[in-house]
Amino acid sequence: MKTCVLRRNILCVLIFVGVLAVPSWADDANTGGNPAGRYVVDCAGRKVTLPETIKRIACLYAFAGHAVTMMGRGDDIVAVAKGLKRDSLLLEICPSILNARVPKSQGGINMEELLKAKPDLVFVSADVGQNTGETSKLEAFHIPYLIVDYASITEQQNAVAMIGQALDATGKADAYIRYYNDTIQKVHSRVSLIREDRKLRIYHSVNEANRTTIPRSLSTDWLNVLGVINVACKKKESIIDGHNGVVMEQILIWNPDVILVNEPSVKKQILLDRRWAPLEAVKTKKVFLLPIAISRWGHPGSLETPLAIGWAAKMLYPETFRDIDLAHETRNFYKTFFNYDLSDTEVNQILDGKRERIPKKRG
Repeated sequence: MKTCVLRRNILCVLIFVGVLAVPSWADDANTGGNPAGRYVVDCAGRKVTLPETIKRIACLYAFAGHAVTMMGRGDDIVAVAKGLKRDSLLLEICPSILNARVPKSQGGINMEELLKAKPDLVFVSADVGQNTGETSKLEAFHIPYLIVDYASITEQQNAVAMIGQALDATGKADAYIRYYNDTIQKVHSRVSLIREDRKLRIYHSVNEANRTTIPRSLSTDWLNVLGVINVACKKKESIIDGHNGVVMEQILIWNPDVILVNEPSVKKQILLDRRWAPLEAVKTKKVFLLPIAISRWGHPGSLETPLAIGWAAKMLYPETFRDIDLAHETRNFYKTFFNYDLSDTEVNQILDGKRERIPKKRG
């Protein structure tokens, strides 16, 4: 018992240190409940007192739903953001999510629908956490909520640790973080030996062909682990809007060695559109589609980022990472962290980027 208490105290300290650099809108106030009760510090630096028992969980941010399921609490999810119901593999792992209420789609929180779900705890994204109009709804009904936010590998790991602490599942959170860091160490130790003149120049297309990574983002951070040259972060003046749209002329000037994409249709567009034909990556057919499973691997909201790092290392430097068996790593990840056995067909679909999300319903 003393060991468990000590471990919990150590984790509390680590999480507190991890969130010292918080946004200016962070709130240090205790949010409801008994001040002497169990609490966590969320990703915005808020000290939040938790209910004694957490049996019903609302995940109004898809990443939180993935993490809660990984913690073994997927069946306790009673309310979700609409997008979570489009994650086909997640629904196979935890079919009960299909029955969860949807109090948040594209707009604000529908409190009437949320109250019907009777959540003991709500996880929200930073955009909701920054919106006092939305948070005041939760506070008016004394519903404890935790803000989940990150823009780097370290911050993402802190978010997972925070969710694990809130759900009394620190062992599972710790195991995931160890796997994540082991992958980083394994990859970085090898790519750090690659000569500067042999480093690949990468353009990462995010969702759309002419949209790329922003300098401070999870996508940029995991690309840095690979020791590649992220062309978009070398020429910040080329970014033409707040969402990192890039003009075609600039991409032609960059002339990347490799293009990474996270949408199947975008890969097809880049390979067939004549405007992209002069690029070295297109000439050599080095346009790689990131795998798709619960999420698009390596996407800003992806829990599967450690898999993206291993996959990209293998694709970019196959000789250096000959010992990585992507099929084995994929199968092992979902078995270890989600207790789900992938079939050979599912593994191939994931690695080929053919495991697409359920299409949005129109109307």
